[in-house]
Amino acid sequence: MAHAKNHDYHILNPSIWPLLASVFAFIMLVGAVAWMAGPITTLFGAIEFSGPWMFLIGFVGTLYVMFGWWAATVEENQIGDHTPVVLIGLRYGFILFIMSEVMFFFAWFWSFFKHAMYPMHPDGLSPGIDGPWPPAGIETFDPWHLPLINTLILLCSGAAATWAHHALVHDNNNRKDIKQGLIIAILLGMIFTVFQAYEYGHAAFSFGGNIYGANFFMAPGFHGFHVVVGTIFLFICLLRVLRGHFTPENHLGFEAAAWYWHFVDVVWLFLFAAVYIWGQ
Repeated sequence: MAHAKNHDYHILNPSIWPLLASVFAFIMLVGAVAWMAGPITTLFGAIEFSGPWMFLIGFVGTLYVMFGWWAATVEENQIGDHTPVVLIGLRYGFILFIMSEVMFFFAWFWSFFKHAMYPMHPDGLSPGIDGPWPPAGIETFDPWHLPLINTLILLCSGAAATWAHHALVHDNNNRKDIKQGLIIAILLGMIFTVFQAYEYGHAAFSFGGNIYGANFFMAPGFHGFHVVVGTIFLFICLLRVLRGHFTPENHLGFEAAAWYWHFVDVVWLFLFAAVYIWGQ
């Protein structure tokens, strides 16, 4: 009785996952630098890191940590550790995470608009005055072809995710519609990724050599990465639905996935309007 729980909070047990996450993230970072910027020599020249292998080791390790940590979180939810008080904290935490993502994309929009309004001088070092934007020689994409199609695909995917969420919460836990909505949302997210990869492969400009290409491949490119993450997020939710998880009263994982997917939708609308349409 001395150790009986008489509160609504979740006291976490000691876990190895935060430490492993830090270690593998550091390995992935060092590996990425060694891969893209050149060899890294450590320990007075005794060890040299180069190529993609160190990055891939860190990446695989990070995926392993994500699987293990999230599986532990799901187990905590299944045994009842996520009380209403705990769920409030988890919701606030995920909202703050999305706000941090908003600030992340705000930085790329800032860079794009800044260089559009004050293009660099042809020497690439000093600010220009009334210079051309996009820079001379840059052939931009027509926003009313593949970018518009991708916009419609992503919006339809968001609508399908909303349909699945509505079926769970307001349609008496309609498992059939939940599954169909998630499957449609996942497939459309995958199609969006394939089309964006096709678009990047046919770009008439590169990542290096000009500020337009750098901003283009970083802003919509990072959005594409978020689409991949969101698609995986929805796929995990589908697997949990197939296992009988989620109820109208307890479905925070599903709710978080829907929030994240709608965030991806909204960011793409701003990218489509700013980078593809206005950026011409």
